[in-house]
Amino acid sequence: MSVKVVSVNRRAYHEYFVEEKFEAGMVLVGTEIKSIRRGSVQFKDAYIHFVNHEAYIRDMYIAQYEFGNRNNHEETRERKLLMHRHEILKLEKKVRLKGYTVIPLSMYLKEGRAKLEIGLAVGKDLHDKRESDKERDAKREIAKAMKVR
Repeated sequence: MSVKVVSVNRRAYHEYFVEEKFEAGMVLVGTEIKSIRRGSVQFKDAYIHFVNHEAYIRDMYIAQYEFGNRNNHEETRERKLLMHRHEILKLEKKVRLKGYTVIPLSMYLKEGRAKLEIGLAVGKDLHDKRESDKERDAKREIAKAMKVR
């Protein structure tokens, strides 16, 4: 099974505590998958919302395919996610009742199909971000000290 990571949302782990991860497919048009294979994807302000027990991703940027014609896709259109019904209901319930957020973590190609890894997350406060930065710096210092010897 070949997996090629196309894009990673680095801000997700800085701004959120990710509690659970899920895999979702996406409904795409022809020029979108071509652009994804070229790696032209950004998650800057993307998030997942629910309408009529269906999941959609908003504000995910997929650049227009440069060799496309006038039927090229819209870059930040809303895209439907393909997930199991029980997963959607679980996520929808947590978002509605407990104040969670569902965010995209990464996009990858798995057996030729674009997949989106999404996470059930809780926002971090400023002091939590500082603490995470301190832990990361400490791990980096330890790794550097171990490498020098």
